[in-house]
Amino acid sequence: MASGFVTSEVSTPRPVTRFDRRLAKILDHATAIFCEKGYEGASMRDLSRASGMSLAGLYYYFESKEKLLYLIQKDLFSTVMELLREQLKDISDPEKRVRTFILNHVEYFVSKPKAMKVLSHEDDVLGAELGAEIAALKRQYYRSCADLIEALKAEKRLDFNSRAAVMSLFGMINWLHTWYNPRVDGSPRVLANEISDIFLRGIYSASNG
Repeated sequence: MASGFVTSEVSTPRPVTRFDRRLAKILDHATAIFCEKGYEGASMRDLSRASGMSLAGLYYYFESKEKLLYLIQKDLFSTVMELLREQLKDISDPEKRVRTFILNHVEYFVSKPKAMKVLSHEDDVLGAELGAEIAALKRQYYRSCADLIEALKAEKRLDFNSRAAVMSLFGMINWLHTWYNPRVDGSPRVLANEISDIFLRGIYSASNG
């Protein structure tokens, strides 16, 4: 099934500017504040103090804390999808592509537990226009996973409910920030491999049942 992640075409990234670096730091500070106080409990003054930017300067670039939350979510989903494209470009085996999706997700989001907490707890805060754009990014990410699983299903001639499989996989990997402990669970790569084994055994056995 065709997908933006099947193509090996690589876009040329634009140069990282001083503003990009500044924005990344501001978003990191905003993520920490939203994680600590919640979206409703955080104020632009809190974000100003945390980022070291004046309140006037913060309002100049970001007219509201809603815009900051939007940018946090947009950056996370855009980045994880770009990383996935890069990881998949030289992999053709369908099972390895599914494993790569899981590894990419686990490695990226385990490194950003505060962002994951913000994503999970502030999922429905954004207004109509900004919320619609983030929802579209989420659907794109969901579709990338669904396409990989459909390709594996077709290659192996498996028989299972694809939607149930995709939603089950996201259920396994979207709440890592609440329980992941590297001393108990191993490195992100080890954990991703174990999750992949469990997931793949499940869909293979469902097809043989």
